[in-house]
Amino acid sequence: MTTVTLNNGYQMPQIGLGCWKIDKSICADQIYEAIKVGYRLFDGAMDYGNEKEVGQGINRALKDGLVKREALFIVSKLWNNYHSPKNVEKAIAKVLQDLQLDYIDLFYIHFPIAQRFVPFEEKYPPTFYCGAGEDEFIFENVPIHVTWSAFEKLVDRGVVKSIGVSNFSGALIEDLLRGCSIKPQVVQIEHHCYLQQPRLIEYLKRVDIAITSYSSFGGESFLELEHPKAKSVGTLFKHPTILRIAKNHQVAPAKVLLRWITQRGICVIPKSNKKQRLLENLNVNDFDLTKNDFEDISKIDIGLRFNDPWAWNKIPTFL
Repeated sequence: MTTVTLNNGYQMPQIGLGCWKIDKSICADQIYEAIKVGYRLFDGAMDYGNEKEVGQGINRALKDGLVKREALFIVSKLWNNYHSPKNVEKAIAKVLQDLQLDYIDLFYIHFPIAQRFVPFEEKYPPTFYCGAGEDEFIFENVPIHVTWSAFEKLVDRGVVKSIGVSNFSGALIEDLLRGCSIKPQVVQIEHHCYLQQPRLIEYLKRVDIAITSYSSFGGESFLELEHPKAKSVGTLFKHPTILRIAKNHQVAPAKVLLRWITQRGICVIPKSNKKQRLLENLNVNDFDLTKNDFEDISKIDIGLRFNDPWAWNKIPTFL
């Protein structure tokens, strides 16, 4: 298992399983089987609504002796409704309770967006519900540095080993670095051939923050959500450049897309419900792309973001 060394010294597996959209009915078995075939990093979130089932799969594997807890790297994310420090405490308690764990290895701020608190018993996960109409966003005046300070206290308490941010711009990260006591260990970003973000990646490497790529296959994760951009752009699996490179290396297009990321030291968290695909996604570091391959792939970039808060039509202009 290839790992990435974080700036706090912890080792993070470079390839993990993304838990977004894993149906609750199969989630526990999916996690268990993934551990069985070699996965050690599991990327979840409060908003995914399946952390209880993720925990069931993890704890079953621990009980059966498939793996020891210290060999796993368990990730969760703070949802928008819990940015206030008192609610950060409630959130981590909920996450640990659902996962049936004493600590998690990495906790992200999911979005730089603070919405009004919604009690767990009212709706969990709240998605974009703010206690009013389903289509109405209500925001809390909680600066990012205040939420981050609460995250640092979670590290001090030992309930979280590493902390990071997700869906943040370089400017927000730079501002956070100016006042933090613990710098982010990892930043998770949408990163694929259609949205390469080279300047952000260069910056994060320069300030020694690890990067995790999500939606590494482009719009594939968004097709079932009937995302208009995902439907209008061609699939990367059939892009002529990717097909040509895959043929040259005698590998599947998916393997090219993942290796393009891992060869640059970036972590990936692809998802699959098929055991064979799970194995294929886990074993992508057994060949290298050429300089020409990288140059050709760079030409695919069109700045196409699928997970775009502006598209929610509910974000005020000050964001």
